[in-house]
Amino acid sequence: MPFPYEYLKSLHIIFVVSWFAGLFYLPRLFIYHTEANDKPEPAREILLAEYRRNEKLLFNAIMIPAMWLTLLSATWMLYLFPYWLQQSWMHLKLLFVAGVIGYHFYCRKLLLELRENRFRHSSPQLRLWNEVATILLFAIVFLVVLKNALDWIYGVAGIIAFAVLLMTAVRMVKRLRERKKENGR
Repeated sequence: MPFPYEYLKSLHIIFVVSWFAGLFYLPRLFIYHTEANDKPEPAREILLAEYRRNEKLLFNAIMIPAMWLTLLSATWMLYLFPYWLQQSWMHLKLLFVAGVIGYHFYCRKLLLELRENRFRHSSPQLRLWNEVATILLFAIVFLVVLKNALDWIYGVAGIIAFAVLLMTAVRMVKRLRERKKENGR
């Protein structure tokens, strides 16, 4: 392997981590933003303004540069090792990366809607949306590490099981919160 590859791969991983940090945190801010809409004034307006500011800063200052640096470093690695593009695991990985990019831009759409005080999604819906990035990350990491079709099938089965467990946990937490509210706690 060429000498700069190890540095390039290290930078790529750092950029991916930075991008995913934003992809994990932005939907969490959307949840808080949506829940702040139910607060009484003046707290409501103060919180909404703060969430709008934080969401914009996170997206523009961290997520966009991290996404472009991730894609640039990945493209550079594919330039160094073009034979990767002939391997089926890379095709699948690129499909999942396209999913991450789609997730990124759908988050931007939600950000713009919330900025205009359009609350289309409930807090529980946003909690489920928040888990999509986790599932995509699992898929990509398993593909990159395993690179084997049979192992990938086990990985996909694990991802599906993980997704079901996450959704079940979110529903259980929601039910517990509702019970606490009903009991006046």
